[in-house]
Amino acid sequence: MSQYVSVSRAAQLLGVTRIALQSQVRDGLLVLDQGLVAIDSLLALYPDSQLSRSGLTDPEQPVREDAFAKQVRERLLPSQEVLGQRVFAQSQELADVRRHLQRYHALVIALQASVREGVRQHPADATWRELERQVTQGLAKALATESVELLEVMDDMLKVMTSQVSVRPSGHEFLVEGRANLLQAGLHSGLKLNYGCSDGSCGMCKVRVISGDVVKTQNFNYALSQAEKAQGYTLMCCHTAASGELTLEMLEARGPQDIAEQHIVAQVRAVSELAPDTRLLHLQSPRSQRLRFLAGQSVSLGWKPPGQDDVHGSYPIGSCPCDDRNLLFFIGRDESDALTRRLFAGDIEAGAVVTVSGPTGEFVLAEGHRPLVFAACDHGFVPINSLIEHALSLEAYPSLSLFWLATHRDGHFLGNHCRAWSEALDQFEYELVTHPDVTLGAQKILKSMRADLFDIDCDFYLAGPQAFVTTLHDELRAAGVAAAQIFMQVM
Repeated sequence: MSQYVSVSRAAQLLGVTRIALQSQVRDGLLVLDQGLVAIDSLLALYPDSQLSRSGLTDPEQPVREDAFAKQVRERLLPSQEVLGQRVFAQSQELADVRRHLQRYHALVIALQASVREGVRQHPADATWRELERQVTQGLAKALATESVELLEVMDDMLKVMTSQVSVRPSGHEFLVEGRANLLQAGLHSGLKLNYGCSDGSCGMCKVRVISGDVVKTQNFNYALSQAEKAQGYTLMCCHTAASGELTLEMLEARGPQDIAEQHIVAQVRAVSELAPDTRLLHLQSPRSQRLRFLAGQSVSLGWKPPGQDDVHGSYPIGSCPCDDRNLLFFIGRDESDALTRRLFAGDIEAGAVVTVSGPTGEFVLAEGHRPLVFAACDHGFVPINSLIEHALSLEAYPSLSLFWLATHRDGHFLGNHCRAWSEALDQFEYELVTHPDVTLGAQKILKSMRADLFDIDCDFYLAGPQAFVTTLHDELRAAGVAAAQIFMQVM
């Protein structure tokens, strides 16, 4: 009888992306049974030669257990307390299985003795002799030593190393690895979780444990009521998974309307020159007050020069929501913006205090699993970068394509970043376009898109000057792309 695992766990076992397995499901090559896939089906689709290329085994040698042990050693271990609880949970499960097997074995032995007594009393009865043959052969087969599938062994081991969390009612899944708490693991998986302080003070990350066990990772001040404790509620920011599998009930943000306005005080971690007309502003929020936002959104920044009035500016966040403490802004030179002028003048240095208010904007990823096409002009790439990083963390899209137009000398200020994505990820491709005219540059992008993508059912995300966005939008609509599949941000 084949063992069943989730798609997320199967991807981890095989060393492939969840997207790849979901594509196999859509193509009918893998069949799901209540959201789970059989180990036998995985082995049929990914034989040992393909497992070898995932780095689990030597391609010139048969499957070896020490290769997986090396992979485990190289993985960040959870804390001793968490590891002990997970091993204890596995031991309990093993003890339960052993107890059931002993009871079934005793039952079969008693049945065998009864059948033999029946044969002794009715030696001429063929029915009793056939029943004795079936029981004896069946017991011999059950007691025979059979090889265990490699993936089944690896799955049992990974339940100790990493815990799989299922979320209700959304059906989302994520893995808890190393010393991450539940909130950190969920955010790094791209989930739109509800939280505030991240240190156990506000209670906004409260969830209900449906099945499985959790263990406290840090003390917290928020007081759960007795009724909440009885119903299994806990704080994600102060607990991690103590069992290999965990099911949580929680609410997730559906869109920008579910993200409340926040006001935090952050500190400048660094100001770096990416190009002559582009600066990277790295802000870090306090541990006790993170900024909750969706990829693609913007915030207002404020800075007070000594003895002068505050200067403010509104900027898109360039980083992924999965790292809510480290906020990255890629800011272009703009003499009409007071805060930007001070930034390029070198007045805003590491250690400076900056207020952050927001988030605002609805240029966010829509629900769905269509291929994604991004088009940006100059610093329109900033919110696009956030969207791409978020999409990659979700592992839910079959492909991502980027077309980036530069109209001036440092328009591709993160070109090497795009190249690194392309080299590391099979599902990502990009094209850097250069043209001094925004409209003509948009036409060049459309020509490249038309060659590859207009026949594909994609979602399009456009960001840049009005002329750039309008040109692409009108041509996409004329080509038959539905209005609901085009998302725009004019900058």
